Amino acid sequence: MDRFAVMRTLVSVAHAPSFSAAAAELNISPSLVSRHVADLESQLGVRLVNRTARSVSLTPDGTQYAEFAERILVEIEDQDAQLTQTKASAEGRLSIISPKWIGLQELGLAIGAFRHEHPGIRVRLQLGGISDRLHDFLDQGFDIAFHARHPADSRVKVRRITDLPFMLAASQDYLALRGTPESPGDLGEHDLLTHTGDPVWHLGEGDDATRLRVQNPAVTANAYSIIEQMIELGCGIGHVPRTLVQHSERVDEVVEVLPDLPPPTRSLYAVHAPGDATPERVKIFLNFITDWFKHSRPA
Repeated sequence: MDRFAVMRTLVSVAHAPSFSAAAAELNISPSLVSRHVADLESQLGVRLVNRTARSVSLTPDGTQYAEFAERILVEIEDQDAQLTQTKASAEGRLSIISPKWIGLQELGLAIGAFRHEHPGIRVRLQLGGISDRLHDFLDQGFDIAFHARHPADSRVKVRRITDLPFMLAASQDYLALRGTPESPGDLGEHDLLTHTGDPVWHLGEGDDATRLRVQNPAVTANAYSIIEQMIELGCGIGHVPRTLVQHSERVDEVVEVLPDLPPPTRSLYAVHAPGDATPERVKIFLNFITDWFKHSRPA
């Protein structure tokens, strides 16, 4: 029995809904997956997997051993990468997950520039689908997850990448028709456009800080790009990333609302796995992306 092969099989079974799905991931037959699990159960003397006609699930012992096996396999992979040093360590696959609004703005440009400098690193980027549980991206097979709020979790490593300024904005046509708000209290008389993740607007800082819970918004969407389009169309006042407006083809038609009370700037964070043996490709990407946002970000 190849111990590492059966450990890899169990790890795949832990993340898959069935033996067939695990087999497809490993590019082997379902029967071989079943045999690997059975061999490992025989070797350990415990049942690792609950089998039914439609699905498989791990027993408590199986969950514990799969977590152990995954740690061992990751350490082996990282040690191999360190031993091969510069050329080999700058190659391989890098999987990244990001909220849509961050990925659609500038992350694509940054990754394109990264690929030009590091053609040996193949990038897989997924926009959207980030779990509320911060560390789930690791279980989903991603190396890096981007977040716009500080991810306080000791089970991951966090690097701050750049600032993400926000603004309140409306079209000139909308303000000509409905009037320009002069204070946060005036916003209640307007059509407001909100992101589903931002039901409360924070305006200004320090003594001027105001907290506004948006009641009965005219439009609610889960994508800032949609809200920015609604702003351009004169549908109301929206709370959006400033770069979305700046990069719009109709930027001259959009006006900042309450410019003396801008929303607080957020930070973009990159989150990756804990431990001292961070893969070289992850280190290279994080260093590159931090420098790109500092020096090469479009004005």
